[in-house]
Amino acid sequence: MLIHQILKNKTLAGVATVKPGSKVADAANLLSEKKIGAVIVSQDGVRPVGILSERDIVSALGKVGSGCLDQVVDDLMTSKLVTCAPGDRAIQVLQIMTERRFRHMPVMEGDEMIGLVSIGDVVKARLDELSQQADALKNMIMGY
Repeated sequence: MLIHQILKNKTLAGVATVKPGSKVADAANLLSEKKIGAVIVSQDGVRPVGILSERDIVSALGKVGSGCLDQVVDDLMTSKLVTCAPGDRAIQVLQIMTERRFRHMPVMEGDEMIGLVSIGDVVKARLDELSQQADALKNMIMGY
């Protein structure tokens, strides 16, 4: 399965973004409101400069306390983004996410973001693929 197949049911409009300089509290409110785990930091919604996850916020809360909510997202975001392309294999993306211990990856076409996949999206796609393979093997064995 390829990443573009996972993105078929997702849209760029569904990717939550905040602008650089936004308050961490505003990003946290967006995460809570949309029930998501990360927001992309981008001036134009297409060219990401970073990603801020709930894990980043919780880590800062543990180290600094609630004062981190008054900081700007630029202070907490991950700016060295690990990205994938639409033609990348889902299993490879899953391996990268697992090894590097993060759960969200922007999908890039050139320097523009065309979507965002979560580890949940990739795991679900992989399970669906394995189920289809198991059904095909079962049908072949049973002679259907």
